[in-house]
Amino acid sequence: MKMWIALVLAALAVGASAQSCSCSTMKWATCDGTPCQCYILVGDQMKQKLDCNALIPKCFLMKAEMYRAKKGLDTRTGIGGKPVETAFLDNDGIYDPECENDGKFKAKQCNNTEECWCVNSAGVRRTDKGDKNLKCEKLVETYWVRLQLKHKPVTGPVDPEQLKMAIADAINKRYDNFNKEFVKEIKYDPDSRTIVVDVKKPKGERKTDLSKMAYYMEKDVKVLPLFKDQEKFEPRVGGRNMEMENILVYYVDEEAPTFTMKNLPGGIIAVIVVVVLTVVAGLLLLFFLKRRQSQQYNKAQQREMDPM
Repeated sequence: MKMWIALVLAALAVGASAQSCSCSTMKWATCDGTPCQCYILVGDQMKQKLDCNALIPKCFLMKAEMYRAKKGLDTRTGIGGKPVETAFLDNDGIYDPECENDGKFKAKQCNNTEECWCVNSAGVRRTDKGDKNLKCEKLVETYWVRLQLKHKPVTGPVDPEQLKMAIADAINKRYDNFNKEFVKEIKYDPDSRTIVVDVKKPKGERKTDLSKMAYYMEKDVKVLPLFKDQEKFEPRVGGRNMEMENILVYYVDEEAPTFTMKNLPGGIIAVIVVVVLTVVAGLLLLFFLKRRQSQQYNKAQQREMDPM
C-alpha cells in the first residue's frame, strides 16, 4: 500500500513538473528536461534554444515561421503615415534570415539565393538588392518605430487621455515589462478610429530591441499571437477592452536607408513615368499654344499696316 501511494505521488510530481516546463513567450516551443529547456525548430533537425523569460528575438521567430510554412504548418496571414521621410515599411514580408548566435540579424541577408541586401536591426531591407558581392559594413540600428493602429467600432466616445495611458500600460505589461518611457507620443483620431504610437529609444542605446515588441504586437493585432496564452493586444479603456483590427509598423533607423529608383516596384515606376509624361505633354501643349497666339498677333499686326 505504501509503495502504491509513493508511485502515485511520484507520478503526480512528474506531471506537475511537465506542466511547469513550458514557454510562455513562444507557443511553438517544445520544452522538456530537468532543468526545463525549450527550443523551436528552424530547420530539419535544427533546434534553436530559447530564453522563455523574455521575448524571443525576431530573427529566430522568422526562421521558425519559414520552416513551419515549408512544412505546411500554421504561421500567419498575410492618420498616421510616415513619422519622417526616411521611415519605411516592411514591404518584402517574411524571409529565411541569417541570425547571429544572440538572435540579432546579420547585416547582409540573401534568403538562400544569389540575391542579397542589407537590413536594419529589425531585419527589414534598407538597401537595393544586389549579388553576393554586396557589402553591408554594419547592422544599422532601428531606434524609432511608429505603430499605426485602428480599433474596432465601440459604443460611446473614447477618452483620448485614458486611451493614451491604457496603450502605454498595455505595451509595458504585455511585452516583457517594456520601458514606458520609450512610448513618447500617442495620437488619436476618433473619426477614423486611428491610434498612432511613437516608440523611441535614445540613439546609441543597444540594450532594447524595438523589433521584438513591434513584431509581437503585430502578431497580436493580426489575431495570431506568439504567446502561449493566445491573448490579444487589447488596452482597457473606461472599463472596456479596445480590440484592434489593423496595424502598420514604420521603421526609422539611426542612418537613412539607401534605396534607389532602379529597384522600385514596377507599379510605382509606371506611375512616376505617367506623371512625368503628363507634365512634359502639358509643357509642350502650353509652348505650342503660346507660339500660335504669337503668330496670330503678328499676322494681325501686318494686315493693319498694309493700307498704310
